[in-house]
Formats: sequence, structure tokens, C-alpha cells
Amino acid sequence: MSFPEGFAWGTATASYQIEGAVDEGGRSKSIWDTFSHTPGKVDGGDNGDVADDHYHRYAEDVQHMADLGVGWYRFSLAWPRLQPDGRGALNEAGVDFYARLIEALLAKDITPWVTLYHWDLPQVLEDAGGWPERDTAQRFAEYAAAVYERLSDRVTAWTTLNEPWCSSILGYSAGAHAPGLTDDGASIKAAHHLMLGHGLAIDAMRARGGDSVFGITLNLSPTDAASGAPEDVDAARRADGLANRLFLDPLLKGTYPDDLGLPSDHIADGDLETINADLDFLGVNYYFRTVVRKAAEKDGPTIWPLHRDIDPVERGLPKTEMGWEIDAQGLYDILARVARDYPGVPLYVTENGAAFADVKTNGAVHDPDRVEYLRAHFAAAQRAIGDGVDLRGYFVWSLLDNFEWAYGFSKRFGLIHVDYETLKRTPKDSARFYAQVTRANGLPG
Repeated sequence: MSFPEGFAWGTATASYQIEGAVDEGGRSKSIWDTFSHTPGKVDGGDNGDVADDHYHRYAEDVQHMADLGVGWYRFSLAWPRLQPDGRGALNEAGVDFYARLIEALLAKDITPWVTLYHWDLPQVLEDAGGWPERDTAQRFAEYAAAVYERLSDRVTAWTTLNEPWCSSILGYSAGAHAPGLTDDGASIKAAHHLMLGHGLAIDAMRARGGDSVFGITLNLSPTDAASGAPEDVDAARRADGLANRLFLDPLLKGTYPDDLGLPSDHIADGDLETINADLDFLGVNYYFRTVVRKAAEKDGPTIWPLHRDIDPVERGLPKTEMGWEIDAQGLYDILARVARDYPGVPLYVTENGAAFADVKTNGAVHDPDRVEYLRAHFAAAQRAIGDGVDLRGYFVWSLLDNFEWAYGFSKRFGLIHVDYETLKRTPKDSARFYAQVTRANGLPG
């Protein structure tokens, strides 16, 4: 069960989930600071004010990465730490923090893989309208270019956005993520402007030269009908359109799906050409398969904007603590589908992992469910490669237990356990298993 030579084994995190230090070094508020401090929005009233305190403990965390044997680390930059006003000159204290982190990684032969945006929009830009406003795309491109100029001598792998579906649909239609709005039309505009920002950012960074590679990360899910009934098949087609093709098609084909009946008055001439910028890679985040059926029309917040008659269906499979059914075959299926329908772009699994109810006992964390979860998903990835998928790397989510967005600290995804009272880090059994995989470049027997 070996992987190709040079396969990129890594781990991943996101700025607001681990950094803390929200009032240090000139950082301004993000939409997640505002959202998490709004009563009732986050389980347990939790927030990311301290999180894992990675801002102060990054050297310790880099050592944990080295112990895992990973050669790559995917992390995001906090836009409000680097550009507190959402425009203009960069904040030198923010640049210095990330420069120190990058130097620590390089000293351990770990390649930094930067994500420019993992959901923490400066609040000042949300106050000006956020992602439903076209200007935010331009602000993002300017931010990307400014950061690229300062860090591209040490960073060569650049992801523009992490999961624009979550930013647009969960943030502006479902209300489950910051900024917590429930406006279907705003969510569709946000999706477009996120992708426009992606294309503008790639153009701006490429114009500045260098030998970097550029891509984007999407959360993708095989989407199936609960039955062969025509109405369920149609629901699955539309669900796939909103979850997958709404982003894959413009990015990789230069068109929007024409079967969803979505408004287009916010799309300007040339936008699709900009969004369709050449990608050096596509990041795929996979956690579960989606099965749906036709339902009655619903009111209220939704993850199916303008298509409110779709319901998910459970299949009775074992679940993670997130309530997501475990389906390793789904990883194979989505990788094979993207390789078939959108050929020519190298793929990376930029996130995959699972939350379980980890308990620290006598100084150890035994997490056999996570070990088996990872083993099954690694095997699915290896099978996809054997069947011709150009998959070049795999980043386990996540390095550390962390602030799990609207779930607060109630869900643990980490290979490293974090005691949120003392912030002590303890490698779990899954960390030792992953270290075996990275060093063998394959699955142990």
C-alpha cells in the first residue's frame, strides 16, 4: 500500500481556530470574533480569543509536526492580522509572526503551504457589505498581492480560498457560520465574488513573478439520490449543482451550471474568464457523502439556497462526533469524479479527518476509531491513484484539537490532544499511526 515517490504528506490548521492572541500585534476584529461573541451562536459560548494559543506556542507545534514526519504544513493567514483595515499597507507585526512561523517550518524541512483566506474576513469589510459586495473581491486581490510580495521568497504553494461553499452558503444563507445571515440571494452573490476574488488574486500574484504554484480548496461530496424515483434523482442533481458544480464549473470550465436557475445580474462581462484562471492544483476537502430526497418546500435558513425542497437522508452508517456518516468510498468516488469530469488539474486532499470523543487517561489518548478512519481513507486515496487519479498529497485535518467553529471546543479533530485549561499538547495514538504512514510513504501492515 505504498504511495508515489514525493507524495506530500501533511497536516492542516486554520488561523482563527488555533492562533488566539486576537488583541495582540495590531490584529483587528474578524467576522468570527463578532460571531463567536454573539450569544447563542457558538456551543458553550466558546470563542477563539485564546484557542490553542498557537501565536505564542508555534515553535512547540512545529516540533510536533516534525515528530509526525510530515513534509508539508497547510495553514491559513489571518487577514485581519496582516491587514487590519482590510486595505492598505500590511501590519508589520503580523508579517513578522508569519515570517517567524515559516522560518521555524523551513528549519525542520517542512514546506509551508499557505491559505490566504480561511473564513476570517476583517469585520470592517463585512461592515461595508462583505462578500455579497463586489468590492470585497478587489480588496482580497490586493491583500493577496501584498502578502505574496512579502512571503513568496519562502512560500511557493498558495491556496486562495478554503471552502467558498462554507463562506457563502453557511455564512450568508444558513446563518450557521459568520456573519450569520440568512439571505439566499446574498449567498449566491457571495459565492460569485469569492471566486472572482480567487481569480483576481491569482492574476495579481502571478503578475509579480516567482516560481509559486496556485490553487483553491473546495469541500466536495459525492451527491446521490435516496431512491430511483424521478423526483429524488432530480433533487440529487440540484443538490450536486449547489454543493459541487456551483464552484467546480466556473473554476475549471468557465461557466456556471445552467440547470439551477440561479440569478446572474451580479455577474459582469469578463468575470468568468477571470474565475477560470489556470490552476496548478485543486485542493479537495472530503468528510462525507451526501444522499438526498425530494421534500416539501421549507422556510427559514437553508444550505440549499433557492432550492428549498431538498432533504438529506441518513443510511445507518457509523458516524463521527460531528454526526457525519463514515464513508471512505466517498473519497475515492469524489476524486475519481473530479479527475473524470475536470481533467488536467493535479489534486491534493487538503483536508480529511474525523472528530471523536477523545478522552485523556493516565496521560495518553487512545483513539482507535480515528486510526481506522484514517487507514480506510488513505486506502481509498491509494486506490484512486492506482486507477489513474493524479493525486499528489494528503493533509490530515487537523494537527491540533481546536475551536471547531459553531461547535466551539466540543469537537476534537486533532492528532494532538489539547487540554483547553492548561493548553498542554499530547500526541494521540493516531499521531503515532500517522508518523508510521509518513515515514513509510504507505500504510503499515
